[in-house]
Amino acid sequence: MSSPGSETRSVSSAAPRAAGQIEHWDPENPAFWDSQGRRIANRNLWLSIPALLLAFAVWMMFSAVAVSLPRVGFNFDTDQLFWLAALPALSGATLRIFYSFMVPLFGGRRWTAISTASLLLPAMWLAFAVADPTTPYWHFVAIAVLCGLGGGNFASSMSNISFFFPKARQGYALGMNAGLGNLGVSAVQFVIPLVTGFALFGSLAGGPQTAADGRQLFLQNAGLVWVPFIFAAAVAAWFGMNDLQASRSSFAEQSVIFRRKHNWLMCWLYVGTFGSFIGFSAGFPMLSKTLFPGVDALKYAFLGPLVGALMRSAGGAIADRVGGALLTLVVFIGMAVAVLGVMVFLPGTAGGGSFGGFLAMFLLLFVLSGVGNASTFRMIPVIFRAGHERALPADADASQRAAALRRASIESAAVIGFSSAIGAYGGFFIPKSFGSSLALTGGAEAALCGFTVFYLSCIAITWWWYFRRGAECPC
Repeated sequence: MSSPGSETRSVSSAAPRAAGQIEHWDPENPAFWDSQGRRIANRNLWLSIPALLLAFAVWMMFSAVAVSLPRVGFNFDTDQLFWLAALPALSGATLRIFYSFMVPLFGGRRWTAISTASLLLPAMWLAFAVADPTTPYWHFVAIAVLCGLGGGNFASSMSNISFFFPKARQGYALGMNAGLGNLGVSAVQFVIPLVTGFALFGSLAGGPQTAADGRQLFLQNAGLVWVPFIFAAAVAAWFGMNDLQASRSSFAEQSVIFRRKHNWLMCWLYVGTFGSFIGFSAGFPMLSKTLFPGVDALKYAFLGPLVGALMRSAGGAIADRVGGALLTLVVFIGMAVAVLGVMVFLPGTAGGGSFGGFLAMFLLLFVLSGVGNASTFRMIPVIFRAGHERALPADADASQRAAALRRASIESAAVIGFSSAIGAYGGFFIPKSFGSSLALTGGAEAALCGFTVFYLSCIAITWWWYFRRGAECPC
């Protein structure tokens, strides 16, 4: 098997360069792609996926930890626990704004390795904090904010992978990277309840915490279980991935997206897809525990993120076939209907409700949001490439077309990263909306009505600008 250095030499005609850096990259050239591009692109994709999965796992740790804190002596009220579930999304979304521009500045290999290694900080601090029931609340707030480092990684990861693949394969590549990476949300909600039940690391990790029912829990494992995998993924990224010279650009070149109308429209749509996925992932366990206290929600919490992530992987391939706009339109119509379905199965003032129906409607929301995550990302490179091609003069030569395609590639990568940042704020607003709705009205209906109105606005935007006959950017 050839080393990254040898493959770098095979795709570049330039003189010696930094290890792992590729000077020439032309995935739209079929000969280049078939001879060497596909192999290198796929290697970078398959090293990116586990790093992104771990980033999502760290980002969403509190969605599985928060519900167990009162059991072991932490006297935090329901609103405080919802804050812990929501804060990682708030900080992660904010970090994504900055991470969106890091790959062109530093290189995908370097930034993936560094940003993955940074996940060690919240994972290890959480292990120390939960071991002592006198740990003050502000410690957990700080850890929750640092968990946002995992959320930030998504923007840079998706931006990086978008440079490696041709337009015809970007739906697949971005869908696989994001879809399998999103499995980290399901993994954290499945793994943490499993590993906190026994001494995974023996006496090295300290003793157990005793729950009110007498059961012994090892909550420190919630953070420590990810540490060896984070270290391995960071090392693999450093030695196995590549920096593309073609992806390098200044912030000024990238910042032009803030003047592009379609950047802001796609941000709005991505709040509806990924924002819903990550927000429901963060809020579902606490919402279920509050509305259906007799049900052990953690047994089911991993199912939604699991089906959502898997459908994102499939959604990219579907969008490549049928078009992103059609699939996105169908997704938002379905999500509006599914939210109304959730309301049907909520418990009323006299109790009742159906957890089975409630879970089924949420699973449908996860499926649809997963597909929509992929279809919206499929739309972005098509929109920006078409825009730059329309701007070319009729007699444009090959060099002008190549320059336009490069600008389109840089802008679409920046929009992918930036829209993922804005979309991630849904991970904060959705659980906080549930918490505020419960605190102010005693139920979740007010929050769900707000979500329905938002999905209706997404339907209107998708139809008007991207789907209807005569739309400005059909895709």
